[in-house]
Amino acid sequence: MTDFLPNWYTQPARPTAINRQASDGREVRISVIVPCRNEGRNIRPVLEWAAPYADELLVVDGHSSDDTRAIAAELGATVLLDNGKGKGDAIRVGIAHAVGDILVFIDADGSHDPRDIPALVQPIVDGRADHVSGSRMLGGSDELHATINQFVRLFGSQVITLSINYTQGLSLTDSQNGFRAIRAEVARSLALESEIPTIEQEMVIKSVRSGYRICEVATHEYVRSNGESNFRVLDVWFQFVKSWLYYLFFWRPPKRVTGSVNAESQEQSGNTAEEADSPGTHKLSGSGEQIPKASSR
Repeated sequence: MTDFLPNWYTQPARPTAINRQASDGREVRISVIVPCRNEGRNIRPVLEWAAPYADELLVVDGHSSDDTRAIAAELGATVLLDNGKGKGDAIRVGIAHAVGDILVFIDADGSHDPRDIPALVQPIVDGRADHVSGSRMLGGSDELHATINQFVRLFGSQVITLSINYTQGLSLTDSQNGFRAIRAEVARSLALESEIPTIEQEMVIKSVRSGYRICEVATHEYVRSNGESNFRVLDVWFQFVKSWLYYLFFWRPPKRVTGSVNAESQEQSGNTAEEADSPGTHKLSGSGEQIPKASSR
């Protein structure tokens, strides 16, 4: 009888660096976008470990009352202000102002390991995917099993993910994780609308229904480093259900010509690399007010 080897033994090692040479010979640029609000106690190690993978490090702040912005500026990040409406708003502001070819979204509370960024980005660089989600179902989570709120999160996430799979012929495991990478032109072509964390499922559903290639890599979700999250599923469950049903069953993707995503995204967003440095030039952005970086010490 032949013994089977564990999957982790037979699979290639996860990349620890990003090969930025795309299949067409271009050198791709990576923008790491960190939405946050009052994460001064947590954001420093996230930015320090994410910086080596980023050509552009964007922190989109939700009008923090602590030292979040000062720490981000000290570490060399470009700091933008959102409209104070929620995580979805912050992500849209980040998309509007990023200049990279690939956008990586990572939470500021320490629940995501920045060392997973190369694994998220590489399928896009290699031309195998347009959108890569980090999966807590594949990589494990320390935050989905201990309390009623966490159970509701897990149950709701699985129902939504299963509905996406059965209606779209996929086999995704996680549609709600905030740790993901996506081609910038694809992100802009989706014309995202959500103001709160429903933006994650909106991004997944719109990507799939628009015909973009989506895949997953295993990423672990850790308990936030310090403090408590203000997010409570029981407070926003109706918005999640409404968003899920609308984008999966009623929303219609705009027609697009294969290979013309770049042209479409520019037409829809009206945003170029030069305009990205000018606040408020992109339809998806909010104020996008840029905070000056701290002077060198």
